[in-house]
Amino acid sequence: MNDGRTRVMLVDDHAVVRMGFRLLLEGSPEFSVVAEAESGEEAVRLYSEIAPDVVVMDLSMPGIGGLEAIGRIVAKDANAQILVLSAHADAMHARRVLKAGACGYLSKRSAGEELLHAIAEVLQNRTFIEAAIAQQLAAQQFGGQKSPVETLSEKEFKVFLALAKGQSVAEIAEVMSLSPRTIGTHLYNIKQKLEASNQAELTLIAMRSGLMEP
Repeated sequence: MNDGRTRVMLVDDHAVVRMGFRLLLEGSPEFSVVAEAESGEEAVRLYSEIAPDVVVMDLSMPGIGGLEAIGRIVAKDANAQILVLSAHADAMHARRVLKAGACGYLSKRSAGEELLHAIAEVLQNRTFIEAAIAQQLAAQQFGGQKSPVETLSEKEFKVFLALAKGQSVAEIAEVMSLSPRTIGTHLYNIKQKLEASNQAELTLIAMRSGLMEP
């Protein structure tokens, strides 16, 4: 039954974080949290079952993670309204999620002030990017700055992040439903593009690029 409120699905692997955002959203008469998911896989399944008006999605989760979940949801519903709410306050992540099909990007540090406004913008079919991150994007486009990490394809980027976080080739292959040989090929290409010789160097590159906490 639709009571006129915007139906929101929260996706984050931390229950305390979901609780905080649920309280924030349901403190407004305009929003109702109709589902919560703690993984990308669960988000994809629940989206098909519940069809929320908007999805508020974290990126860093076990399993397929937020980026892959966005791609799978958008593949099922091209009109899906997805707002990414991430701990990463950087332009590179924002660019990736928008390319994957998300409608907006907001860092968790700004969520308290901006979340309701960001959801409203997304529901109006307008792209929302937090101001500080939008400035980064504009500066990079104007200045022609480009990180070597941005030369990676979407699949290579996912493999790169997983490797940087210490996952093995076998673990990544299982999560991405690819063969270890295919992941090995991606790994070879990643090392060539980033001029890295081992997994430790990949982790350092991820940290320097602002993709991981030191």
